Amino acid sequence: MRKNNPAFAHVAPFALWIAVILLLQLLESAGWCPRLFYPVSYALKSVACAALFLVAKPWRGYPYLRFAHLPAALLAGVGVAALWIFPETPWFASRFPAVQKAYFEWAVLMPGSLPSYVDPAWWPSLPPGHLSWAYSPAECGWALALAKLAGSGLVIAVIEEFFFRGFLLRWFRNSAFTEESLTKFEAKSFFLVLAVFAFEHDRWLAGAMAGAVYGALLLRTGDIWSCAIAHGVTNTLLGAYVLHTGAYGFW
Repeated sequence: MRKNNPAFAHVAPFALWIAVILLLQLLESAGWCPRLFYPVSYALKSVACAALFLVAKPWRGYPYLRFAHLPAALLAGVGVAALWIFPETPWFASRFPAVQKAYFEWAVLMPGSLPSYVDPAWWPSLPPGHLSWAYSPAECGWALALAKLAGSGLVIAVIEEFFFRGFLLRWFRNSAFTEESLTKFEAKSFFLVLAVFAFEHDRWLAGAMAGAVYGALLLRTGDIWSCAIAHGVTNTLLGAYVLHTGAYGFW
């Protein structure tokens, strides 16, 4: 069965996640996507991708998580969350306004312009009516807001690590990727994955730094689960920051 194919098991959950994003963009461009559909579709997408991940079982063939790697995974996750959040904080803006403006213009897609969630008349709050408000509990309710948090921290974080670090990093070296070591460093594949991972995110520079940290963690430990935990910690802390501060531009 296809689900027993290692490549399919690693790629399919991530491909489904991306397919839903592309479908939403298509519906939005056609004017057929009400705001509530975004948090609802995120919750449904999280459930569907988690189910596909569990059915496909991409973790087969990997060693179990070694608890000796847990401190490094937690430290990496917290560190990446700090790297992601810090340049966009009001504190950073009050002390380094020119640096923050340059960060928004050049380190967030599309380069050369301010992202949609940054309006100098409203910053650090989102402009009224911005799409990211759709994920706020005030608009979609706490159930869907928490579903967004859970999907980010528990579903896509794990799926991305099995796709990027488990599959793509080794597939760039050898199509029979399961024969490749998780601890082997090869510059071309490492930096190709780093670039793809970076530009999968709108904050491409933060994405590149995150990819470098998770990749280094894999090379050090050979433990894909430590990368998944680190990524999950990052996304969970970022989501908690969003819900606590109202910085929904991250979502």
